[in-house]
Amino acid sequence: MTLSPELLVSNLLSPVVLAFVLGLVARGLRSDLAIPPAIQGYLSIFLLLAIGLKGGVALRSTHFGEVALLVAVTLLAGLATCASAYALARLWLRDSRLEAGAIAAHFGSVSAVTFIAAQQFGERTGQAPEGVLVALVVALEIPAILLGLSLARRGGGLQWHSVREVLVGKTALLLIGGMVIGAVATKEGTDAVNLMYGQLFQGMLMLFMLDMGMVAAGQLRGIGRGGLRLVAYGIALPLLHGVGGTALGFVAGLSPAGAAVFGTMTASASYIAAPASVRASLPEANVGRCISAALGITFPFNLALGIPVYFAFSAWLAR
Repeated sequence: MTLSPELLVSNLLSPVVLAFVLGLVARGLRSDLAIPPAIQGYLSIFLLLAIGLKGGVALRSTHFGEVALLVAVTLLAGLATCASAYALARLWLRDSRLEAGAIAAHFGSVSAVTFIAAQQFGERTGQAPEGVLVALVVALEIPAILLGLSLARRGGGLQWHSVREVLVGKTALLLIGGMVIGAVATKEGTDAVNLMYGQLFQGMLMLFMLDMGMVAAGQLRGIGRGGLRLVAYGIALPLLHGVGGTALGFVAGLSPAGAAVFGTMTASASYIAAPASVRASLPEANVGRCISAALGITFPFNLALGIPVYFAFSAWLAR
């Protein structure tokens, strides 16, 4: 696979990306289109539980040693991406230690929705990524947030509520819970719910991406001071993390598609778990700026261009 115009067009014309664009357009036109908060919450729960369930089913045929090695690699990757995000925020954005730690927690962590989009991209190209990647989403999220909070506190200790916020947050709980259900349930049991969590997945994802487009458009308006530097940060850092993460996944033994999805995970930025943790532990930090960069800049970039780049790079490594 090469980064051809056909590949980019195919990705940009996928229903998931087009639904996101529709959300951007709706907000730009000041349409009264809106998805009720209750439906927003339902969609996120559905998608996280569905992807966790799918990963749990795949884990049935995965050896424990393989999972343990990949989790260890992922923990190190989370620390490395957070550290590089912090260093670049200090040097390029000229942030204080507090603000650099806050944004590093976001960019060292992971976006579950970007992960789902990368999985769908791989499946559309006929390359099925490994199911174990679901477990790695959780492993990537935890260390980065905790390290970012620690750096913002000038190396001080973390409070228990900060750790608990990460461990029992919605993303981690639903992904882990879904994996456990998928791993221990019988084949007949998982087949019985496949109509709901399998065949309806694409349609639910389109609705969620429509909402994400409207939210992202709103965040773009709040970039404000230092906007050009923040835009450069929100694009260059994911590219650096994405290429490095793809290479690391390839070395760790993942398939080309799996390595590309792993690279996408390291390239993504959290806009759900990280903001909640930073708000609770660093109330004086500018969380809105972090969300604007993660959701308004990095998320659209990865969705439109980043994911095809990481897949093309992974295919080049596999030659």
